[in-house]
Order: sequence, then C-alpha cells, then structure tokens
Amino acid sequence: MTALSLTFKETMSGYFALGTGDAAEGAQRGKQNGTTLAIHVDVGIDDLDRFINDPEHPGSLTGTIDFPPLGMGIEALTGVFNLFKPTNNPDMTYMVYELAFQHLGEDYYLAGHKEIRDDSGFDLWSDTTTLYTTLHQGKDKSGPVVGAGILTLGIKQLADLIASIDVPNADGPLAKASAVEKFGRFFAGKLWDTYVIPKFGRQHFDKETDDTLHYDVIVIGSGFGGAVTACRLAEKGMKVCILERGRRWDAKDYPRGPGDAWWWSHEEPAKCNGWIDIRFYKHMAVAQGCGVGGGSLIYANIFVEAERFAFESGWPPEITYETLKPYYEKTGKMLNVQEVPDNQWPPKMKLMKDAAERCGYRARFRKMPLAVNFDPEFSYDRPDAFDDKHSKPFVNPFGLEQGTCVHCGNCDIGCQVKARNTLDLNYIPLAEKHGAVVKPLHLVRRITPLHGKTGYRVDFDVIDPDAQRLIPGHLNAKKLILAAGTMGTNELLLRCRDQYGTLPDLSDMLGVGWSSNGDFLTPALYKDRQISPTRGPIMTSAIDFLDGFFRKQRFWVQDGGFPNLIKDALQDLSNDHDFGHFFSALKSLNQGSDPLSAVMPWFGQAVDASDGVLKLSRSWIPPFRHKLELEWNVKNSEGAVQALIDMHKTLSESTGGEAVVPPSWEVLKDLITPHPLGGCRMGTGIKDGVVDHKGEVFGYPGLYVADGAIIPRALGLNPARTIAALAERIADFIEP
Repeated sequence: MTALSLTFKETMSGYFALGTGDAAEGAQRGKQNGTTLAIHVDVGIDDLDRFINDPEHPGSLTGTIDFPPLGMGIEALTGVFNLFKPTNNPDMTYMVYELAFQHLGEDYYLAGHKEIRDDSGFDLWSDTTTLYTTLHQGKDKSGPVVGAGILTLGIKQLADLIASIDVPNADGPLAKASAVEKFGRFFAGKLWDTYVIPKFGRQHFDKETDDTLHYDVIVIGSGFGGAVTACRLAEKGMKVCILERGRRWDAKDYPRGPGDAWWWSHEEPAKCNGWIDIRFYKHMAVAQGCGVGGGSLIYANIFVEAERFAFESGWPPEITYETLKPYYEKTGKMLNVQEVPDNQWPPKMKLMKDAAERCGYRARFRKMPLAVNFDPEFSYDRPDAFDDKHSKPFVNPFGLEQGTCVHCGNCDIGCQVKARNTLDLNYIPLAEKHGAVVKPLHLVRRITPLHGKTGYRVDFDVIDPDAQRLIPGHLNAKKLILAAGTMGTNELLLRCRDQYGTLPDLSDMLGVGWSSNGDFLTPALYKDRQISPTRGPIMTSAIDFLDGFFRKQRFWVQDGGFPNLIKDALQDLSNDHDFGHFFSALKSLNQGSDPLSAVMPWFGQAVDASDGVLKLSRSWIPPFRHKLELEWNVKNSEGAVQALIDMHKTLSESTGGEAVVPPSWEVLKDLITPHPLGGCRMGTGIKDGVVDHKGEVFGYPGLYVADGAIIPRALGLNPARTIAALAERIADFIEP
C-alpha cells in the first residue's frame, strides 16, 4: 500500500540583519535599518503516517528567499521541515524550517525554528507563528553565523496555507479528506498537549526528578506473566515490586449483585475499577480481568499445553515445544492441575462425549487439565449438592486456605470457596514470602529510561476508590518486566513510543501480528435434554480438531458454561420485570427451575490469521485523547472461525439441539475474545520482532515483556499455560 503524502505552501517574513547571531538582536537591527527577509516554501511530507508517528522523520522544504542584501527570489532547492521535534527540554519541542541555497557561488544555510512550549499567559499563537532564524555560511547549520532575525506568519498567510493543503496521491476526495483530517488531528492534539493540559488538565505524572533505584525489578501486571516472573525473581533474592491496576480481591468482595463493582473503565478508573474490563474495537471486543492475579481471576481454569504444530513457524529457533516442556510441567505442579473426576461429570461434559461419539469423533474427545481442587467424594446426588457447605477446606502448600469444588459454576466471577488455583493463591504469595511487594490499584502510565544509569522509571496513578481520585507517583528499578496483558502491554509501549517519546527506538513491529485466538461461543437449545450449564466447572472437556482434519482448519470445541449468577438473575427477571415475558419464555424452554438448563454454550478456539495490527490514534475533537485502535480483517480468519461454528452446529444436531449462531457474527462478523495474543512478538531481531527469545526488548536492555503479547501466532487453544511457561523461561535468564 502506497504511503499517503501531504503538501502545503507557507510564507513567513520579518526583520533580519547581517552581522549578528542573535535572532532578537537581528530583528531589532533589521527594523532600524528597514531590512526584511521572507521565505516562500513548499512543504512536502512523503509518508504522513511515519511523519506523525516518528518525530525524527522530517518532511522536505523547497522554495525561494527574498533578502535584498543578497537578492530576491533566490532558489532553495533542498531543505528540512519538522513538527514537534524533541529538544533537550522535555517541555519544549521545535517546529523546524531549514533551507540550503547559494549566492554568488557561496553556500548558505537558513535555519529556523519555532519554540513550542507553554509559558505564562496564552502564547499558542505567538509560538506557532514566530520563527527564530539564523543564516549560516556553508552547507549546514554547523557553519559560521552571518545573520539572524525573526520571521512571522500572518493571518492572511495562515489562510493561504490552509487553502494550499493537498494530498497528491490520494485515491479520491474521501481519502484526501481523511488524510487532511489525520494531519489536523495530529497538529491540534500536539498543541492541546502543550498549551491546554498544563493549564487546565490533570497532571498525569509526578514532577519529581529522582534517579534512585527503589527496586531491583518492577513487574507491571500480576497475571500469568507477571506473577510467575515476580515469584521466580524474588526467589533469586531480587527486590521485587508488582504494580497491579486492579484491586486485591477477597471472596467476600467478589461482585454478585447489580450494584457491585463489576466493571473497569479505562476512561474513569477512579470511579470504575471493578472485576472485568471489556474494550470494544472495530469488529472485535476484548475481555480482560482486573485485580491481583490478572487473567487467572476470570479464566475458565483450562491449563493446557500448546500443541507441537504451534511452534513450527513464527517463533525464534530457541523456542520449541521441547524447550517449553519442562516449564509446562513446572507450572502444572504450581497450579495443582487435575481433571474432573469420573464420578462427577456435569451434564454438559456428558453431552460433549455423547456428541463426539455420535459424530464419529470419539478419539478426539479430551478431558481438560484444570487448575481446580476436586473432592473425590463430591456427588451430584447429595441434597443441596452445590451448597458451599460441601466444600472441604484445606491449607495449600503456600500457607493459604482453600476449598474443594462444589460445581457452583461461578468460576469466571470468583470462586467463593477458593477451589480454583488462581495466581493470588500460589505464585503471588510465594513471591511475597520471598520479599516481593504487591501494590494494587497502581495504574501505570509511562516508562522512561533513567538518565545516567541502567534502569527505568515507571510513572503511575494510584487509584483512590473512596475519594474517586488519581494520585500521581513513580518508582525506579534496574529491570522492568512488562506483563500488563496483551492489550495493556501493547498500549503502554505504543504510548511510550508514539505519544510520550520515552521509548522511541521500539521496533516497527510493535502492534503487528495481533490474534483473537479464534474464540467463539454458539448457544444451542434443547427441548428434551437437561444441560444445566451453570453447574460444574465453567469448562471441562474438548473435542480436538487441531490437526486440521476438518476443512484443513485447526480448532477445538469446548463445553462452555455460565455463572450460576445468570441463572438466578433470569429467575428474578422472569418473576418481576418490564420484560418479564421474554425471560419467562426463556425459562419455559424446560420444566425445571433452572431457566438455562436447556442451553448448551458450545465454545472453542481456532487458529486465526494472526494478522491484526494495534495502533495509537487520536480523537479529532478536544481533548484529542490518544486511544488504542485495532485493525483486524475478518476475511483472513473467517474460514477458521466458520469451521468452528459449523462443527458446533453438527455436534448440536447430532444430540438433538438447535444451534443459534449470534447475529453479531452472521450479520456483522463481530467477535469477542478473552484470549488476545501478539503485538510484541518474539523474533530473531528488531526487524521481525519486538523482544528476543528471552523476552528482552530489542534496543532496551533490562526491559522485558512476559505475557500473551509475545506469542507470535494463534495457538488455537487456551493460552494461559503457554504464557506461564514462557514467563518461567524468561525468569530463568534474568540474573540479579
């Protein structure tokens, strides 16, 4: 795809004098002597996206110069144009205008810059229209200064500039308008950041200058990457701090009622800092857990190894299934992986096996390895079998009290009997035992390399839920592990590269190769079969098509489930609600008391194209917020997802059910995933990856990524164990 270019014309003029190197003095002398200098330039931007995203990528400048002591209409055939070029002052950027020309066979170089910074008063107009200019003898500005002055842009000249904007290679008026809008949004947004936010906006960052190393390692995030690396590095005797944006949840605080803390808001985290964060992008929604334990708080307990085919391409040669095998085993022991005992299969698990057998796929049926503690004596035949009183308490190897599973179905919204082996019950307490510090409600905003020493500064906001406010702070460490989840890690690094400019040398591959991991759920309705998907662990088994047997697409089918809370909500809604007749109809699908008992939520993952791209953009109206965008072409993954859906239909029909494919897919081709991967892919170098096989970011020693973002392709199955195994391996390479 050809990069869009953009051009415009600009004229600036002002008093100028020879014999001085100071712009203000040259302007004063020029006014006294009546000498002026004017430039009439054509500005060219060859690649608009690169110009916007890389402050070091210049535009071109050509034109003519009018300066009576040297001549009128002097041609300048080469030059440089920059907007918002960083300077040594973090609060000031330059707009750069530089022109090379000749006079009487001598080389000259006119170098000008506008100083974009916020001073007292409202100085935006003067800053953006005032060009401090020096004239050098020679081919560049390293030559001796022979003159100086100040040029300005008038209102008429500004109007002419705007009228002259063009996009020469735009494919039609809509593409031209889009490019002009993008440039205007960029320009206005940068000015907003400089002049409006310091006066009226909240200060995001702690202003204190401090290079003290507070920790050996800071870990951002406490999910399967963060908890594992923090634990292992603390065991090595390193001083570790975990920064987690969410709360430290206890069973008594799990959300249950409609007024509880369910939601996390990226826009208002001080007000909404609850259990789950759901973000909506074009044709894709992503669900993420929020709290100490990260994604383990909301995942379905599936702790399965990736299959060998997943490592056949896309990875550095050091990463293979055999490489990860000892780490897979290590993580399985930490999370006490088990299968559902044969004497307590829930109805949906029996349906899975029945469907596999009826369709000739008996050998493909698999019981899932689950990070759940089971009681061999549990029985569905007991009175009140699913009551919490049947959970058997015990103390786990890390000194914490847990219980056994009572098949209540609340896995995704917090197990009140603590039968699930979430990370806050194993890796994290083990890390704390070895001195690690966990800081919940710390939302990281920016990463900056420390000046003059090895290490990184981490700026964050401390969330005060009671006062509903954010308090800026920072900490420094010699090493930094970024494990904020696939979406959080990509966004933070993109902001540090493209918004704040603190990590400008990050790979161009950042954000590339994003995958939804092909997640899809198809509900099926049964007239004569009791499924009760609110009973049992949220998932228990799979039918494996990852060998590409069906339409040469790799996927597997799982039995989904719903939290028991949904059943209770439907019961209440069917009794007393404005739309009670609708919920009563759903309840009437069966004769029992469970309004969902006739529904089978067929679930699964597929190997999609893994070709999504995450980018940072800005809104086009004040306050010009930067936001994460996802470019994802459904056509490239449609075959894999559709194969999974069609298998859902086949399995439903074989067992007397009717699959109901959601209109969100049938009509809109929209998806939702709790398993996003990629964007910070492992590679052999900076041209094909963001991190190396050890998780270390190319170009930034001591900065690591250890979460799903480093996985370079879809796995086609639940990724938690692979993320944890990679984190175990990354920690092995990090030394004090």
